[in-house]
Amino acid sequence: MSFWHSMDWRTEGIQVVSPVKWRQLDGLVSVYWQAESQSGAQGYYLAEDPRIMIFFNDVSSRVRISNKDGSFTHNYRPMTRAIYVPAGVPMWTSSRSTHRFSHLNLHMHKHRLMRYLAPSIGSSAALTALRRPVEIQDIGPIETLAGLLVDEISNPSRHAIYAESLVGSIVTGLLDIPNDEAVNASGRLTHAQMNTLTTHIDARSDHRLTIAEMAAIVGLSESWFASVFKNTTGKTPLQWQLSRRIDIAQNLLLESDLAVADIAAQLGFTDQAHLTKAFRQVVGDTPAAWRRMRQIS
Repeated sequence: MSFWHSMDWRTEGIQVVSPVKWRQLDGLVSVYWQAESQSGAQGYYLAEDPRIMIFFNDVSSRVRISNKDGSFTHNYRPMTRAIYVPAGVPMWTSSRSTHRFSHLNLHMHKHRLMRYLAPSIGSSAALTALRRPVEIQDIGPIETLAGLLVDEISNPSRHAIYAESLVGSIVTGLLDIPNDEAVNASGRLTHAQMNTLTTHIDARSDHRLTIAEMAAIVGLSESWFASVFKNTTGKTPLQWQLSRRIDIAQNLLLESDLAVADIAAQLGFTDQAHLTKAFRQVVGDTPAAWRRMRQIS
């Protein structure tokens, strides 16, 4: 299938530092970028087809992303090492400091992905997977696969089917593909399901999800979800969700000048006292005292 990606994009403060390397495949375009981002750099991206971004260095403390708007006052989160962006989902980025980065972009025609996934998992499961965004920080073997693909893009030495198979392995390793057998056999949630939950919690840190909502995100019944979740994490879903929100509060305390009351409002706590009580329950100290100690150290 002859395919070239279509994307509406604009950047400010980002400069390419090495020639871009790319390769057009069957329904796929692989692009390797090396660039430098200035402090305050901005980006906007909207593609008609799904895409994957894999960073070869950790930019989570330097780049924020949002799918809501570019103001970054609410609904933003750190850029993780690998993300899958479904077709038609906009993304804004903002750099907190000057840094260099390299990443692999995989642009994929949605029909090509369906043709790849549907024979193995069925059309319904494939469509569900293609509609679910994925963001993971621990990319493990995906980084190795991406590195092999960059080598082949930079110096093509094999038949195109080799590069296409690498893309296929990255897709199946990253996408949240339903795997009920794995859940039922182990009595635990899969890595992909936990990644999906984490993404939703972090993206909606101003709103506490119910157990029913969390179960629906990973496609399980409420009762079964509560059971396997405790087996997976050692915590109830609500305890784990609170810990994630406190993690976000800690990042804001360290990386911003926001007052504790403002952080409480941003994260959906009733007021500063509510955040302080929850923070002390999880961390063992108040937000203000914890921030002072970290600033001193």
